[in-house]
Amino acid sequence: MAILHAPSFEIPAPIQQLTNFADLRIGAKIIDCSDEFFAEAKRMLQFDAPIFVEDKFDDHGKWMDGWETRRKRHSGYDWAIVQLGVAGKIKALDIDTTFFTGNYPASTSVEACYAPTGDLSDAEWQPILTNTILGPSQHHLFDISSNSTFTHVRLNIFPDGGIARFRVYGEVQIQIKDQSQTLDLIALENGGRIIAFSDAHFGHPRNLINPGRGINMGDGWETKRRRSPGFDWCIIALGQAGKIEKIDIDTAHFKGNYPAEVSIQAIYIEDATDPQLIPQSMFWPFLLEAQAMQMDHIHHYIHEILQHEKISHIRINMIPDGGISRIRLWGNIVN
Repeated sequence: MAILHAPSFEIPAPIQQLTNFADLRIGAKIIDCSDEFFAEAKRMLQFDAPIFVEDKFDDHGKWMDGWETRRKRHSGYDWAIVQLGVAGKIKALDIDTTFFTGNYPASTSVEACYAPTGDLSDAEWQPILTNTILGPSQHHLFDISSNSTFTHVRLNIFPDGGIARFRVYGEVQIQIKDQSQTLDLIALENGGRIIAFSDAHFGHPRNLINPGRGINMGDGWETKRRRSPGFDWCIIALGQAGKIEKIDIDTAHFKGNYPAEVSIQAIYIEDATDPQLIPQSMFWPFLLEAQAMQMDHIHHYIHEILQHEKISHIRINMIPDGGISRIRLWGNIVN
């Protein structure tokens, strides 16, 4: 059975700084849709790039990796409502029709609303993308200018068809009711993002800030075996600047390839661009000095933390190489 993988696609640098709110991994879900006869709508919220399996069919017809509605034989159009994984300001959309060649929608529009309780009965939907033509098997990137905070989006497709992936990129707006609330300030769902790294041969460092524990060795950051002096590193921006009270470093599933040691450097900085942070990071003070690692283990640190009033960025040093599954920085937001 031949499986085709989507062509490689590089997300533009400005969008890389944003969080995909419509990501199943952080709790995004389909609330309702008009139709999903050929392919269920939640498939378009998957993180992985779509695939095409040539000979795969199910009871409804050709299996497609995305959302696909039946051919419309009456007036109207199809739609799907997505509850975003986190609330935030939407800055860009990616509506991807990869592998939908003769069954993509003619056009699309997107609306959004703010309904933190989840009750959409009185929601005020705002248009954030007017009706726009789509093409076959390609990414469609749109800049969004709204400065409002949203919790839900409604994707409309005219009149019917299929969408492989739907990404809603933006800036996380953490809903804080108590300023003393302890949060994982580096978590993907709280706006954490990867800035730069030395190597990601076996696993990307973005996995470090994913929800939950890693499901296998591929669900973590793993570098190739180092054959030269030095060590591997990764720079991560916190979603919100804060004071760190506890650090968790998880080497789940890494048994013969966990690092000998891990250290963390940290800084609070407001205006530096991402490229400026890379050389500067070598000289940041330590938040956690080098700690010996164990295989397949969650390492907890409280008293070992070197206190900072607040930090906005960290550099994780993996000495000399190897793999880490997750990192958590527990603390309070400091304005």
